[in-house]
Amino acid sequence: MKKLLLIGLVALAPMALLANSEGVETDIVQRTVNFVIFAGILWYVLADKIKAFFANRTASIQAELDKVQDTLKASQEKVEEANKKLEEAKTLAAEIVDGAKADIESIKKRVSEAVDAEISNLEKSFDERIKVETSKTKRQIVSEVLDELLSSGNVSLTQDELANIVLKKVA
Repeated sequence: MKKLLLIGLVALAPMALLANSEGVETDIVQRTVNFVIFAGILWYVLADKIKAFFANRTASIQAELDKVQDTLKASQEKVEEANKKLEEAKTLAAEIVDGAKADIESIKKRVSEAVDAEISNLEKSFDERIKVETSKTKRQIVSEVLDELLSSGNVSLTQDELANIVLKKVA
């Protein structure tokens, strides 16, 4: 209330100083006093309601701010949790990749060993097949040569000579 009175006096002081009292009568002083009284009554009647309104408004704004901050905090916690899960997933993915690389190397080694063993078996089989075919071809040629020689009659072989040739071939 003291502030209101002080404001009224400050507002009236310049008017009182500047007022010209030489013949012109105005009712500015009465109007100003009436306005100050009206403002004081309004303040007296509405001050509690205005203070309550602004206090309620401040409380509601604070409540909304608290709610937003709680939501923000919950969101930040969820982001941190998601980041932790992301890091765990990256670690797990790295472990899976390392395991897969190890498995690939193991599989490559086993396949390489199997291929080498198969190649070795094929080479041995090929060498044996060559020996068998060479032996077969030699027998066939010897048989053809002997048949030709024996059928032509140009060569006369005795039983002993023929047995001797067969023994040399067998040995």
